[in-house]
Amino acid sequence: MTAISVRNLSKSFGKKRALDNVSLEIQRGEMVALIGASGSGKSTLIRHLCGLETGQPGQSRIDILDSAMQDGGRLAARARDMRRSIGVVFQQFNLVGRMSVLTNVLLGNLGRIPVWRGTFGLFTAEEKQKAREALARVGIPEVAWQRASTLSGGQQQRAAIARTLVQRSDILLADEPIASLDPASARRVMEILAAVNRDERITCVVSLHQVEYARRYCPRTVALRDGRIVFDGPSSELTDQMLVDLYGDNSEELILPNAPMQPAKPRCVPEPGRIPAFA
Repeated sequence: MTAISVRNLSKSFGKKRALDNVSLEIQRGEMVALIGASGSGKSTLIRHLCGLETGQPGQSRIDILDSAMQDGGRLAARARDMRRSIGVVFQQFNLVGRMSVLTNVLLGNLGRIPVWRGTFGLFTAEEKQKAREALARVGIPEVAWQRASTLSGGQQQRAAIARTLVQRSDILLADEPIASLDPASARRVMEILAAVNRDERITCVVSLHQVEYARRYCPRTVALRDGRIVFDGPSSELTDQMLVDLYGDNSEELILPNAPMQPAKPRCVPEPGRIPAFA
């Protein structure tokens, strides 16, 4: 099954062309990195995939799990229900600081329980157990009763991932999830995302600023420049010289010097089509 299908997607903000006729397919179970310099369109694309933005009117279309999320610049009637299948992790964590970590994770149930239960914070014993299991899955079961504001940045991001596990998403979109983390926390978060993809078979799309994490954890990379896809293929083929040729001076933003390349093991997914870097 195709998890994500994007066809002819364009988006402008004033005179700025954020996305320019983007077409892309991601199969279920893939882990794909989106890379690009600042302003390349990574975050804009992710916001379209989860239905927070709509494309320009015309021939554009986005399908999620073979159902239309938006078509011709209009959200589909079922878009709100479809968002239940999409977990989103942002750079800012989006936790409620005054609430306990466990309560924040339980909020992943909101799309699947009656509104009145969510409003009053009434969760079943089974839901609480699932939330504790999700915290254990990301390696922080001991912080369940702490206020979210007391956690480190890396712990907060792991709690945000636990919330998407409780949501029971089929697709996980992570928009710069490690941008504000120290290197050790960044590696831990990427290891968790890779494990969730591998063990839960959740399709993961991760927007990254530094390409080394794409090389290490994502078998496939899609590179954007000025709102266009300029590379789509195996991450192991992204050499430093190719990044320099693609991004020029901006390539310095994307390369972590002296970081060893550890390509992820091949996955049993259809090999994506590759767009020549110098087309």
